[in-house]
Amino acid sequence: MAINLHALRILVAVADAGGFTKAAHALRLSQPAVSKAVIGLERDVAMPLIDRGPRTITLTAAGRALVDRARELFAVEQAAEEELRAIRGLDRGVLHVGASTTIATYLLPPLLADYHAAHPAIRLRVTSANTRTIARMLRQRRLDVALVEGPVDDPRIEVLRWREDELVVITAPDHPLVRRRRVRAADLADQPFIVREPGSGTRDVAAHALAASGIAIRAEMQLGSTVAITQAVASRLGIAIV
Repeated sequence: MAINLHALRILVAVADAGGFTKAAHALRLSQPAVSKAVIGLERDVAMPLIDRGPRTITLTAAGRALVDRARELFAVEQAAEEELRAIRGLDRGVLHVGASTTIATYLLPPLLADYHAAHPAIRLRVTSANTRTIARMLRQRRLDVALVEGPVDDPRIEVLRWREDELVVITAPDHPLVRRRRVRAADLADQPFIVREPGSGTRDVAAHALAASGIAIRAEMQLGSTVAITQAVASRLGIAIV
C-alpha cells in the first residue's frame, strides 16, 4: 500500500485546523478538494480516519496513528531541507578532497588551512594517492574535488589547469653530473633512476618528457613518495626527477 503524501499533508492540515473548511483556507484549496483528498486516503488505507460530526471532526484511532507518523515524517523532511540549505550555504557539511601524493605533501596543507579559516564549520577529509588512483576515486564520486599533477584524459572528468610546477633532476652532491656545466637529456640515458610507482603523475610526466628526446628511464628502484625518493638520492642510490 502506497500512501499519497499530498493527501497525508491535507489530513494533517485538517487535524491541525479542526475542520475541512479551515484546512482548505490554510492550504489555499477548495473545501471539496480537501474532502476528496481525505476520502481518497481513507479508501487507500481501507479504514475511516475522521469521524465527521455536524459541527466538528474527530480523528479515529487510525487517523490519530497516521497523523502522528505523518508529523514525524514531515519533521524529518524539514530537517533534511534545513541540512541541505546549510550545506549550500557552507554552514556545515563535509568536503572530501583527493590529492596526488606530491600535492598533498607540499601544496595542499596551506590551502586547507585557508579554507578552514574561511569555513570553520565544514569538515575536511583528505585522501592522498597517486594520480591514477585519485582520478578513479573521482569518477566513482568518492571525492568532491581532486588535485593531481599528472595528465588526466577522461571525458567524465572536467579538467582545469590549476598552476604550473617545475620538475628537476636531483642527484647526490658528489654525483659526476654535478661537475658538468650543462646536463643534456642524453646524459641521463644510462643513469639509474629512482622512480615513483606506476600511476604517479610525476613519473608519467617525466617519462613522457624524456621519451620526447628518445630517452627511456632506467628504473633502478621504486618508492612511494617524493620524500622517500629524495632520501634515497641523498644516499647515492640513484638520481630522480621530482
